[in-house]
Amino acid sequence: MSLPGARGAWLVDWTSGLALGAAGESPVGDHETTAAEAAELARAAAEYDSFAGIAAPTTAVVLAPRTNAATVPGTGTTAAPAASAPVVRQRTEPAPAGGGLTKGPPVEDLIVSTRSGYHVLRFVDTAFDSSVFLHIWLDRDTGNLALARLRLRDLAERLVLG
Repeated sequence: MSLPGARGAWLVDWTSGLALGAAGESPVGDHETTAAEAAELARAAAEYDSFAGIAAPTTAVVLAPRTNAATVPGTGTTAAPAASAPVVRQRTEPAPAGGGLTKGPPVEDLIVSTRSGYHVLRFVDTAFDSSVFLHIWLDRDTGNLALARLRLRDLAERLVLG
């Protein structure tokens, strides 16, 4: 809550929608309602493949020898290849089996901007199968979105759950 423009903050379990902790105001007047609604948004972002951090196919560079062998006209025989640089070819490898999910939380941040403020949700990476995120509500006029993202990232890294 020491961030400029911070109006409210929550630690939320997105599977149950419960606020594990809350401070400040709530946009709807009730911390539990805010936590449940933010959890619905977080759950949607975490469960859809478009946002889940699926690994893209990788491209490998392959060096293949160039053959400049030429057929000698009228003889049907092939002349010895001339020395030259190798050919560079690109080969695309499919994404790893099992969807290629990246390690860590399914989504890093989720930012919702409204006419009066910003809501920043930061997923917390834990040793167990975490379903926890931090949520901060900032005033649009006095809040600093970039600073809020940095502070939430640092806080999420220091947070110990267990």
